[in-house]
Amino acid sequence: MDAPNLHRRLRKIIGQVQAIDRMVDEDIPCEDVLSQISAAKTALHRCGQIALEGHIRHCVRDGIEHGDAEKTIESFTKAVERFSNMGR
Repeated sequence: MDAPNLHRRLRKIIGQVQAIDRMVDEDIPCEDVLSQISAAKTALHRCGQIALEGHIRHCVRDGIEHGDAEKTIESFTKAVERFSNMGR
């Protein structure tokens, strides 16, 4: 997993969420707040994509090459299910 990239992105998302919180306190128009919430949600989704890609490139590849392929497939399926539920 590309941990430095994820950490950098997550720090930005934390800043975005803190800014949204300030917007609420400052009585910023609702549509502007919603726009920023959408941007933070998109950024968080991208982090999930990066984490899933890392899982495939490292955990799944290693599991298939050196481990139990069936267990690896189950783990991969669970990871995809969890990621796909992020949008709900």
